Amino acid sequence: MTAPDTGDRTPGAAAGSQSRFATALTPVLTVAVSLLGLCLLWGFAANAWPSRAFPGPGQVWQVLLAEAASGDLFYHLGATLGRVAAAYVIAMVVGSVIGVLLGSHRSADRFFSPWVILFLNIPALVVIVLAYIWFGLNEAAAIGAVAVNKIPNVVVTMREGARALDPNYAEMAAVYRFGLLDRIRHVLLPQLQPYLAAASRSGIALIWKIVLVVELLGRSNGVGFQIYLYFQLFDVAAILAYTLAFVAVMLVIELLVVQPVERHATRWRRRPA
Repeated sequence: MTAPDTGDRTPGAAAGSQSRFATALTPVLTVAVSLLGLCLLWGFAANAWPSRAFPGPGQVWQVLLAEAASGDLFYHLGATLGRVAAAYVIAMVVGSVIGVLLGSHRSADRFFSPWVILFLNIPALVVIVLAYIWFGLNEAAAIGAVAVNKIPNVVVTMREGARALDPNYAEMAAVYRFGLLDRIRHVLLPQLQPYLAAASRSGIALIWKIVLVVELLGRSNGVGFQIYLYFQLFDVAAILAYTLAFVAVMLVIELLVVQPVERHATRWRRRPA
């Protein structure tokens, strides 16, 4: 009898595990080094041009710690994140449905195309102001205004995705008598995934910027409200502290949520060698 050669396999498995860990850790380290370089450049510029209007990273960090200790930072970050999440879900669901319908029906696309172009070119500020005038200074008007500003962009992206659908898959689904849910899950969504990812990624970046304007104009909490408050006090360090805090939150969401979900959704695609 020969003993099982587990000794030869263990080092290989350990090496593979270390390789996967290093691969997962590399993007995080790259981001950390990049941000450290940016902070060093920022600190050098602030020391070379000392001014209240251009505080260094140390001053901003002190304000950030003070706001976090008081609880104000987390309260206002939570309010803004809630509005971003609500507007994002509404814009993605409504925009995706409209975009797929327009991309699948040429006559409807020709009729509603001027509407899409019109809403694409209406300034976000106009939509926000009108929403507050028509519906009042309330949460529904704020979230609705943000969603309306993003929906046309989602419509355009998803319309192009619907136009690029392969009809052979639809014929296969008809032959095998797929139900509606199976068609959506196995035929529609895999083909639309790159377009959904593009609309989602650009949507998050655009929505949170519009949310800040909404909060600045008509809300009593949130990052935008705090930025407006400290603008009146000419406190640039506090403005930068709230801005960077929210950008950091969005960066964490990008690294820990958006990118892993995107990799999982595209795991079936062939990777380049």
